[in-house]
Amino acid sequence: MIEKSISLGTIDPLEFYGINNAKLEVLKDFFPKLSIVGRGNVIIANGEALSLELFEKKVNLLLKHYNTYNVLTVANIKRIVLEDTPGIKDPDDPKNIILFGNNGKIIRSRTTNQHKLVEKSAKNDMVFAVGPAGSGKTYTAIALAVRALKNNEVKKIILSRPAVEAGENLGFLPGDLKEKIDPYLQPLYDALLDMIPARKLADYLESEVIQIAPLAYMRGRTLNDAFVILDEAQNTTTKQLKMFLTRMGTSGKFMITGDITQIDLPYKQQSGLVQAFRILRKIKGIAMVEFDSSDIIRHRLVKEIVAAYEKEEEKQEQKRANKD
Repeated sequence: MIEKSISLGTIDPLEFYGINNAKLEVLKDFFPKLSIVGRGNVIIANGEALSLELFEKKVNLLLKHYNTYNVLTVANIKRIVLEDTPGIKDPDDPKNIILFGNNGKIIRSRTTNQHKLVEKSAKNDMVFAVGPAGSGKTYTAIALAVRALKNNEVKKIILSRPAVEAGENLGFLPGDLKEKIDPYLQPLYDALLDMIPARKLADYLESEVIQIAPLAYMRGRTLNDAFVILDEAQNTTTKQLKMFLTRMGTSGKFMITGDITQIDLPYKQQSGLVQAFRILRKIKGIAMVEFDSSDIIRHRLVKEIVAAYEKEEEKQEQKRANKD
């Protein structure tokens, strides 16, 4: 990763960034692979060389525009950034917008593989999305589920995770069942709260239009007219995942997400996700989307952490190969 600092010169940062950084946020949306912050009259960007080079070029054009016309609007930013740069996608392109969340927040696909996940979901009833932390797999999947519910394409949303960290100790935790399992399902609640007002979400949960439950509670059910998401699927055993996949009912939509580099199963126990990704990919109606570090849009350190672990894993694989 490379860091680049760009000075605003004599331009008032408020004029360039906008109130509450509104203009800067527009600019950031065009460069999802970069970590961009404004500190006083300096913009600091971190990321890959090619993206940084393009970003610096566009910022300099924006600065030139402001110095010439004494104004910089959101429309100016969009026009200048998109002009003569076919590689940049307009984040407000209707094709990239999945839905509008709370307070009009735009929920969109932002990276190549997020776009691919949206496309594959439209054409297939079952989609596997595998990739590193922070790549937007689960968030995009939940956005698609909420959109399907709002459009009356399904009657309910079912979100599930294996509570593998709890193991056999779940019964010893204090509180009722909901209090015991909620910590494992909190990331799903967090995503939903971005997309559905809290009161409406509470109504959906109470009426079971939206159901959030650990994987064990899927056994014996047939899931009809539902958008069903299994998150953290790398922590399912082969039997558990087979059980889940065979719950699919009529007019069902299944999405399975996970990160095969973060398996928390007991040593030597095979991950159901790894096996399924290998043996189901040729079945018509099932699609596979592989995310990678280029899709990570969290803090820049997340990308660097993932890259460091990947590099170390490659070293270990090489050592094992040399021994053999």
